[in-house]
Amino acid sequence: MADNYLFVYGTLRRACQHPLFKVLDGQAEFVSEAIFQGILYLLDNYPGVIESSESSDIVYGEVYYLNDVNRVLSALDDYEECSLAFPTPTEYQRCKCFVKLNNQQIIETWIYLYNRPIGNLPRIKSGDFLDLS
Repeated sequence: MADNYLFVYGTLRRACQHPLFKVLDGQAEFVSEAIFQGILYLLDNYPGVIESSESSDIVYGEVYYLNDVNRVLSALDDYEECSLAFPTPTEYQRCKCFVKLNNQQIIETWIYLYNRPIGNLPRIKSGDFLDLS
């Protein structure tokens, strides 16, 4: 069942209205808002997240249930430039992680983690791409 869930934390969230959101809107069902234990960075006009061992490092996002897993993940792998069509190392890597839903349930989901050095990237301290403070 974990293969059917996806956690999004950036431009694919509903409020951003990114054109690729139509893929999620048509092939997935919104489950819940959720949090991930990680650190959020601003890369350009989009975010990247890395895992963190600190419980105070929280990233906010949304979980979707994917009706057509292969179709959605294939489209998102191309969008995130981590499919086999792109040279390695890619900017993102699709991985499985655990997130906590609003109802406190912890589930395993797919997530796109930032896959390059963070260097001097600015951190989004709020952990919320919709609140860039």
